[in-house]
Amino acid sequence: MNGTLTTLIQLAKYGIIGVSNTLITLVAFYLINTVAGVSENVANVVGYILGLINSFVWNRNWVFKTNNDWRREALLFAVGFGICFALQFALFYYLLHCTDIANLQLSWLPMKKTGENVAMCISMVVYTLANYCYNRFVTFKQK
Repeated sequence: MNGTLTTLIQLAKYGIIGVSNTLITLVAFYLINTVAGVSENVANVVGYILGLINSFVWNRNWVFKTNNDWRREALLFAVGFGICFALQFALFYYLLHCTDIANLQLSWLPMKKTGENVAMCISMVVYTLANYCYNRFVTFKQK
């Protein structure tokens, strides 16, 4: 396969994994924060850890299909996660504490803590884009 087609297929697969990670993270966040009443910060961390595990397994074996040392890749993946999560968390915090998004209420969306959930979605987009770039060019870089 030529390089462009391979990259497009890889991006499509990464997108599918990203959707599954997003769903896992959002469902965990909603259940832990909104249903169980645990703080948004704890819910955020737990949601991302569950998504992280899912992401590493699928990206290594299906998206990037590497046969490199899995321990090295796991370490690089964790470092990349830490960098990208810090970026996501900082944006999430900023949106909740330095903007009016926390007070957001949408009449057509009957959801408790709408602003927190919207802030989570916005910050997840930034995380996803940064994380793809890191994993593509660092963690799962082909030799």
